Amino acid sequence: MIRDVMDLHTHTIASGHAYNTIVEMVKAAGKSGLKLLGITEHGPAMKGSCHPIYFRNLKVIPRERDGITTLFGAELNILDEDGHVDLPEEILPAMDLCVASLHIPCFPPKSLEENTNAYIHAMKNPYVNIIGHPDDPRYPVDLRAVVEAAKENHVLLEMNNSSLAPTSFRKATIEGYLKFLDLCKQYDQPILMGSDAHVDIDVGNHGYVADILEFAQFPEHLIINTDVEKVKPYLNYYNR
Repeated sequence: MIRDVMDLHTHTIASGHAYNTIVEMVKAAGKSGLKLLGITEHGPAMKGSCHPIYFRNLKVIPRERDGITTLFGAELNILDEDGHVDLPEEILPAMDLCVASLHIPCFPPKSLEENTNAYIHAMKNPYVNIIGHPDDPRYPVDLRAVVEAAKENHVLLEMNNSSLAPTSFRKATIEGYLKFLDLCKQYDQPILMGSDAHVDIDVGNHGYVADILEFAQFPEHLIINTDVEKVKPYLNYYNR
């Protein structure tokens, strides 16, 4: 069984389509035995999500609560092939962590080349720490190019548990993930399990992903979730 001490991709009611408060999500992290929680609200280009002023004011929230370190940032929406994201440059340095993702309301699926370029250019942003759910089959990409760019830009690639759920609209496949993991092995590229929780009971829920990692015999040293020290070199919070 994979030791799991963190979940860095979660949402609260502030994202507009999630269902619990910060306090409730922190309590859920404690019940799951986590040491590190990331709350990453959707960026303002996502309909119903936070105004930029929300992200400006995250400094007022304590990072230590009930024995859990909680980091606050954003799941940025990648807006175009050039990798532009939906928070301004003056706000990004204050984010403890940033996930960058493709979402259909903000970037409709395009060609393999355009989708790949969007990820690669987003990874060149110095404040982007994680690429969220690059497993979405609605966005065909050159996986090798994405893994190479992640390695070059010191960015983590997420394995998104929500994408594998039977109810998921992303419909990630085991076959797609096995190809992705094989490339990560080749390039010695670490991965991060993320729940993408939109409700408290999903905090720390990485079960679908863990099963695939064990099936693929993916090396533990490349699984960031096993030790908080492993993730520190990748996050804005620890490298300001």
